[in-house]
Amino acid sequence: MLTYDLSRREGAPLYDYLYRCIRGDILAGRLSPGERLPSKRALARHLEVAVVTVENAYAQLCAEGYLTAREKSGYYVNLIETRTSPPPRPAPRPAPPEPGRTWLLDLKAAGGAPLPFSVWARLTRQALSEQGTDLLRPVPHNGVPELRRAISDYLYRFRGISAAPEQIVVGAGTEYLYNLIVQLLGRELTYALEDPGYLTAGRIYALNGAGCASVPVGPLGPDLEAVEGSGAQVLHLSPSHQFPTGAVTPIARRQALLSWAERGAGRYIIEDDYDSEFRFTGRPIPPMQSIDHLGRVLYVNTFSRTLSPSMRISYLVLPLSLVERYRERLGFYSCTVPALEQLTLARFLSGGYFEQHLNRARLYYRERRDQVIAALEDSPLAARARISGENAGLHFLLTLDTDRTDGELKALAEARDIRLSLLSDYCARPRPEWDRTLVIPYPALDPGRMPAALAALVEIL
Repeated sequence: MLTYDLSRREGAPLYDYLYRCIRGDILAGRLSPGERLPSKRALARHLEVAVVTVENAYAQLCAEGYLTAREKSGYYVNLIETRTSPPPRPAPRPAPPEPGRTWLLDLKAAGGAPLPFSVWARLTRQALSEQGTDLLRPVPHNGVPELRRAISDYLYRFRGISAAPEQIVVGAGTEYLYNLIVQLLGRELTYALEDPGYLTAGRIYALNGAGCASVPVGPLGPDLEAVEGSGAQVLHLSPSHQFPTGAVTPIARRQALLSWAERGAGRYIIEDDYDSEFRFTGRPIPPMQSIDHLGRVLYVNTFSRTLSPSMRISYLVLPLSLVERYRERLGFYSCTVPALEQLTLARFLSGGYFEQHLNRARLYYRERRDQVIAALEDSPLAARARISGENAGLHFLLTLDTDRTDGELKALAEARDIRLSLLSDYCARPRPEWDRTLVIPYPALDPGRMPAALAALVEIL
């Protein structure tokens, strides 16, 4: 007769503890294949428990395949691969807390203009009230129609892009959209990426099995001869404000790149327009998609930069020629953004709140940029550094006059609680002309802490 000390169950339900005891005996070989177990009533009397306790334990063992119930015969042990002794089950150990560190200056931190939270909260309540239980219904694979219409209207009015809502795909972050793009265009293709550039895109394409080629970036954007010689069918670029160099691709180079795409069958350009809304001199640069007349540009943008880093809502604008192919190949995917967030954002866009927020954000960022630059110019570092790319986007470059290598700069700075972001961090291949250049993401910096940090940098140089 099976005998177990049920007093050692330490708060576990009786049936669950009994089930684990019997399962352990089966795995350890103490109960042999084909062996008949005691009846439910007999085992209940022996262990002094209710019959339903044994019944539930047996039922779980049958469900998992340890036992077989034979009508009017009883319960029998199935043939299971056994061990000479059951493996020890270590108690879960709490994960050690990540060591906290307060940086005097952190050039890898993210920051942004404050979102008008009260407006967002009110629009969320409005969506809840108006939509009710409709929010629980499945979301279309490409996003709720209200948001796609609002994005379509915004792009037409402010970015010069004429795109129907059917051309727009909403997704949780640009990384998710890159995965969709490589599946749509093809894993067998080669994707050319800017160097230096946003390395995450290349990693995603490579993980999907696609080939990747690096194209050097100059003051006018991607090198045209390198694009031609790369053997790539797809070019990924940020022509309005390249990250991290800050280069703006002029109209002549844009037209040449579009001509490259038009000359080859199956060639496309992926335009990542991630922070084009923030330009502080002149009007925002029109996107390449707005001058693409043959449907070769896939346009990608995100609200993570304009609203909040935690706002994982991005969108893709497909050429009309790819809409049906997308529906056939990828329409089975579920939309990755909850309906409530999409409907709230749709109201934020259509109600004019997004435009108001952008106007306030531009003022906020311009003031923060000026404060950071003033701190640099007033510091001893000014004589050993040169600023560039400060008229657009949410970062600028600071080229240092020093004989230190980038590796030495990083190590020495970290010892002084300064975390650097270097242009060479974003290079796929070593390029000496980009060495000793810092990427300054000014929205995240505290101007009040800059003097001490800059003095420490001067000592390092």
